[in-house]
Amino acid sequence: MQQVATEQAAGEELSLAERAYRAIRDRLVMLEIRPGTPINEDQLGQSLGVGRTPVREALKRLQYERLIATYPRRGTFATDVNITDLAHISEVRQELEPLAAAQAARRATAADRATLTALLRELESADPRRPADAAGLMHLDLQVHRAIYAATHNPYLEDTLVRHDNLATRIWCLFVDRLSDMAGHVEEHGPLIEAIVAGDPDKAARLARSHVEGFERAVRDAI
Repeated sequence: MQQVATEQAAGEELSLAERAYRAIRDRLVMLEIRPGTPINEDQLGQSLGVGRTPVREALKRLQYERLIATYPRRGTFATDVNITDLAHISEVRQELEPLAAAQAARRATAADRATLTALLRELESADPRRPADAAGLMHLDLQVHRAIYAATHNPYLEDTLVRHDNLATRIWCLFVDRLSDMAGHVEEHGPLIEAIVAGDPDKAARLARSHVEGFERAVRDAI
């Protein structure tokens, strides 16, 4: 009985740590926690309704993902958004995003296609002229990318691309007020989703590469 109780407690702690990780990660990605901001474990735990241990486990993962940095005798901070990283991030994404899109088109299950189709409907119903929908479009962009990565059914590819997409999104959030066509960038996901759902890997790969290249151009034009 004691072993079962211990295993149940460990499973609950893992669940709390995952919940804390996802919540803190997305606050960092969307710049709700601004670059350079000190990370306070107690405050994060209170805002998320979890204890210190899940927060610490989450922060370990986020440090590996370059979203936070810890300095001796100074503390832990949200990492700065450095525009010079854009070229390095884009170099990875230009190779791996087309691969992920193609594999998703080949391997997507019925559940994957249903998820992507639901996201497509959300994209079609969003109105970027409304401030709330403009913010929602940015969240939708993350959801679409993550759904595509999950549909590859390759956890190594998925993990790598989630990390790089998170870093790219932070750059996007930093310059979003200067981007001329944020809505158009997000709406490009429509044909990409349709190609994946239709099982067309070549078209999906082509659209994914164009999307990543267009993102880099748009950011550079905004600088």
